[in-house]
Amino acid sequence: MSFHLLRAAALVVLTALFAPVAAFAAAPAKPAEIRLAYLNGPRPWILGKADGSFEKALKIPVKWVNFSSGPDALKAVAAGEIDIARVGSVPVAAALARKLPIEVIAVSGVIDSSERLIARREITSVKGLEGRTVTYPAGSTAHYALLAAFKVYGVDAAKVKQAPLKPADELAAWKRGDVDAAYVWGPFSNQLEAAGGHELLKSGQLQKDGYYLFNVYVVSKKFAAAHPEAVSLFLRVFRDTVRRYKADPDAVAAIIAKELGQDVAAAKQTLAGLEFPDIQEQLAPTWLGDNKGESGISKSFADTARFLADLGELSRRDIPDSFAPYINTAYIAGAVR
Repeated sequence: MSFHLLRAAALVVLTALFAPVAAFAAAPAKPAEIRLAYLNGPRPWILGKADGSFEKALKIPVKWVNFSSGPDALKAVAAGEIDIARVGSVPVAAALARKLPIEVIAVSGVIDSSERLIARREITSVKGLEGRTVTYPAGSTAHYALLAAFKVYGVDAAKVKQAPLKPADELAAWKRGDVDAAYVWGPFSNQLEAAGGHELLKSGQLQKDGYYLFNVYVVSKKFAAAHPEAVSLFLRVFRDTVRRYKADPDAVAAIIAKELGQDVAAAKQTLAGLEFPDIQEQLAPTWLGDNKGESGISKSFADTARFLADLGELSRRDIPDSFAPYINTAYIAGAVR
């Protein structure tokens, strides 16, 4: 055998020997754990908390951290204390405009009747809130919906006493008789009804006037850059929980209610008041798109940001030309492959 053939053979052997080592060295290390932020609202992904689906798929410990509001959860993501959070579109639009180091990775649910305006029996219209005290979680989708309702129904906001409170505090204020109406999500909206209130408005009614409200998953940019496979696996498990919910809503709602320590009927009602687009559908321009241009969700973020700016809740100069760069569907693509 010639020198050149011997040399070639040696290179083949060396390559075979060291290829696995090189591949192993290039593979990203798994995170020690993944930290997930959730609010107490019943959602399909809580099924994965109840049965350990996320741990089984990710093969790492999962730390679930409860927050009372979306803005608080977003602050924790920005501070590096949380890796992935489910948050409402309104606080996310504000956070993206303020350049928090986060990416939007999926829509978790579109809000219809899962968030509602509950009022005292004697208040029979949204206009009837003038001269009354109304409470809501500050900076939330419910807050946005309330302000949108003021515009749609011609309410003079200056004549409404607005009292921002966390959901549990809204319920307490209602029971004390301190407030006349409250905009909030389930199960708190159900508890307000049980305490003598009635539904005045549900968020889905605002869609005909161009106000769309939804929840999304956001991820820390630092975590996503270091562990993209973990983010895709997370979304795959989320997809599976949605499919399991759609296949048997009653059974899954009961599991979720038990996990959250909530009334089963209220959990069923809240879940039924949400639309859950499959993550594969979300690659369409109607939803998140394909990272190549504007999408329905990026435009909705822009509309929300401009609305917040008009109300003085956000500086107009902070609003980016496009929200599309803050949406990354590469993780969905990885999840469905």
